[in-house]
Amino acid sequence: MKEYTSTNEAIQNCIENRYFAIAHIHDEEMSLEMQLTDCYQIYFSILGDKQFIIDEKAYMVNQGDLYIINQYEPYHVMHHPKKLHESYVLMIHPDFIKSLSSSETDLDYCFHGKTNGFDNRISLSFEHQSAILESIKKIVSCDGYGHDLIEKAAFIELLVLINSIVQEPLETDTSRNGTGNSQVNSMMSLINKNIKSTVSIAYLSQEFYISESYVCRVFKSTCGTTINKYMTARKISIAKALLAEGYGVREACEESGFTDYSNFLKAFTKLVGISPKKYSQQVLSN
Repeated sequence: MKEYTSTNEAIQNCIENRYFAIAHIHDEEMSLEMQLTDCYQIYFSILGDKQFIIDEKAYMVNQGDLYIINQYEPYHVMHHPKKLHESYVLMIHPDFIKSLSSSETDLDYCFHGKTNGFDNRISLSFEHQSAILESIKKIVSCDGYGHDLIEKAAFIELLVLINSIVQEPLETDTSRNGTGNSQVNSMMSLINKNIKSTVSIAYLSQEFYISESYVCRVFKSTCGTTINKYMTARKISIAKALLAEGYGVREACEESGFTDYSNFLKAFTKLVGISPKKYSQQVLSN
């Protein structure tokens, strides 16, 4: 399997082929925009000083952390520009995962079956880190006769391992519970509790007893994006989920917290890449 050096290339390949793709990232230009793709994503951190914002949380990324993101969770990763970093990113088409699952083994579980306090991050043991890295290297090194079957088998084995880890009893490790700035996480929680309304910077300033300029500065320094861009991405992610459930475009617009239909259409198309109507038609036809 080809090993990409850009997550955007991996996403494009994943969507076009309705399969999965792997990117090995050493140095990639960062965007201030929140990301929201139609792929599942598995992000495996090998080295580096990074921060990750996923859905409602901000994380400090530790070496050996695994992040699992579904197609309805907006995310943004940023790294220290003067420090080395390395990661493997797997982009997976949801339909491909479902085609591999059986009546007894739901490989989709790790993306949608999060329960018992599990969030997007898994702090892997050394043994699990080694096993996952070995599986990834096996996939990208497949060549010659039978490479497609070996590649697919290794990928299934990797997903079985990850799902098994997800379903293991949670262990509390307070040394690894730091998820970025606790004040920013509280802001994000407040924003998401009131996502159907517009939470202003002035409101956050009053709630947390800090200046408006500090609200903007601490949020952007922690998350790598602005409060308005974060709120827009969260609302679009809700709209995507509603459209996938069969809601009409205007219903999804209203239920996700947008008050202006025209702005909703523009924001959705910019972030998702296609209009809400086309997205609805595509997802419901599968």
